[in-house]
Amino acid sequence: MDRIGVLTSGGDAPGMNAAIRAVTRAAIAKGYEVVGFLRGYNGLLNNKYMSLSARDVSDIIHRGGTILYTARCLEFKEWDNVVKGKENCDDLFLKGLVVIGGDGSFRGALDLTKAGLPCIGIPGTIDNDIGCTDYTIGYDTAMNTAMEMVDKIRDTAQSHDRCSVIEVMGNKAGWIALNVGTAVGAMAIVTMEAEYNIDEIVGKIKATQATGKQHFIIVVSEGVAAKIDGGSDYIAKQITQKTGIESRATVLGHVQRGGNPTLRDRLVATEMGYYAVDLLDKGIGQRVVGQKDGKVCDFGIVDALQMTKPFDMNLYRIADEISL
Repeated sequence: MDRIGVLTSGGDAPGMNAAIRAVTRAAIAKGYEVVGFLRGYNGLLNNKYMSLSARDVSDIIHRGGTILYTARCLEFKEWDNVVKGKENCDDLFLKGLVVIGGDGSFRGALDLTKAGLPCIGIPGTIDNDIGCTDYTIGYDTAMNTAMEMVDKIRDTAQSHDRCSVIEVMGNKAGWIALNVGTAVGAMAIVTMEAEYNIDEIVGKIKATQATGKQHFIIVVSEGVAAKIDGGSDYIAKQITQKTGIESRATVLGHVQRGGNPTLRDRLVATEMGYYAVDLLDKGIGQRVVGQKDGKVCDFGIVDALQMTKPFDMNLYRIADEISL
């Protein structure tokens, strides 16, 4: 019997399990067996995999992480290893492979397709930094997790009249920082897409302090923090020195990757997983599944990797203007 393979690659994201479940059950419903490769392309290269039945993916739709585990695989950048991976897939009678991950994972899928194995990419990354799609699996859960953490930090900041500088994930894109910062009413949102000026932030804090406000929230994306010597701690120290307000930095870190996926992530993952299998069943490969205007669609991998996503400067301006 022909088989369909599935793997998760790169950073984990809540909703990956829901996508694995959808791929598995959609493939079985269409008459295929399913093979899940362990730890991304490493499993494909080393023949580490597990057969997936409908029962194997029961009760995982609500779980964070990925039952297939995930990892990055630098060896897969070498063409000889791509060919080896394709041969391993041939030995398993794979009709095609579904790759759940980000841009780097899609480049591996493109190489496999060039080697002769049809592949479909599903965007799974909390950063929402894939240009071809409005939404990536894990993004909503990560934002809600960060928002809940900031709400808790605000309680203690208010109790002590402090300024809390909170670093959220987003190495190459500031989408989490923008939306979380807006949702928690941050005094300032610091992202790579908008110019960072500590004196402007200090000026806003002082002006707002004069109206009676005594505690403040600053949300910073990790991509900006990584470029500043001292990171978020340095920003907090600068605010303390220039305003006299006790300021502390908190790095939320990988807590944003974990937890049960939200309804939106479960729903989108299910739709995208089914769509990916449907494409392979029709003999279509070298595509990335995405979402535009709330509808699931697909793009050529080459085109998808070249697309960029414009930052929502309008929302940034709104958040800035109403942070009084």
